[in-house]
Amino acid sequence: MNYRIKVFIFIVLISAGVLSENNDDEKVTVETVEETIPDIKYESPVPIDPKKVYFTEHFDDLAHFQKRWIKSQAKKDGIEEEIAKYDGRWEVENSQTPKNIPGDSGLVLKTKAKHAAISAHLSKPFVFADKPLILQYEVLLQEAQECGGAYLKLLSEGTETKNLNNFHDKTPYAIMFGPDKCGNDHKLHFIFRHRNPINGSLEKKHSQKPKERIEEYFSDKLPHLYTLILNPDNTYEISVDKKLVNSGSLLEDFVPPVNPPAKINDPNDKKPEDWNEREKIPDPEATKPED
Repeated sequence: MNYRIKVFIFIVLISAGVLSENNDDEKVTVETVEETIPDIKYESPVPIDPKKVYFTEHFDDLAHFQKRWIKSQAKKDGIEEEIAKYDGRWEVENSQTPKNIPGDSGLVLKTKAKHAAISAHLSKPFVFADKPLILQYEVLLQEAQECGGAYLKLLSEGTETKNLNNFHDKTPYAIMFGPDKCGNDHKLHFIFRHRNPINGSLEKKHSQKPKERIEEYFSDKLPHLYTLILNPDNTYEISVDKKLVNSGSLLEDFVPPVNPPAKINDPNDKKPEDWNEREKIPDPEATKPED
């Protein structure tokens, strides 16, 4: 499982060729046109308005990365000791694709069949109230994907999330978003934890499956930009490479829904033995009034 995570604009340069046909029978010549591709100097993207950005990372400053990001030292509960550690190895490096841009680095997971988690604090907590939340990042599965996830978690604010060295699968989170695959099961997760306003209990809400096919994103070995937008009117949009693949209501289009249906069928409800299927049954005691 070797994948690269980054948020940036990806530029593809394609060389051109010209095919010409000779008049001689069964003779074809190919003329190639050499195209000079100018050197491209990588420049780190800069937010238009930094005050509106709660977190941004381009992995092009190694010293900043080492200071900011914390690798988990935790263990996963309920499994054997030798595989419980979050000891997957992370590195910052250029992609393995032929047309990478020098200096345009990403975060790469270098080990297979290992638990791996790495995290960093937001510049300040985000409160979802009167402005949209936009979560966007890029994933390049350089060797395609067999079994594993490349999703992000936005952690809940609290005492359990202050020590990122202890980040593990049960660490409280508010939102989980991103691709995940094992075998033939292809997923694009969007899960949020909802607190019941009446009894205070927390419950995970899973979005319905994407309306568009997503299988090729796990096998084409190309970078893909994943975007989640949550709107204050309780609607959401999920896009891949700016193509809408899923959308709906945060209150209704989840399993289980935040707002359950007004009427729920009782699975134990049964008709009485003397039930009559007629829609209208004359009342044998009914009489016309005297007037």
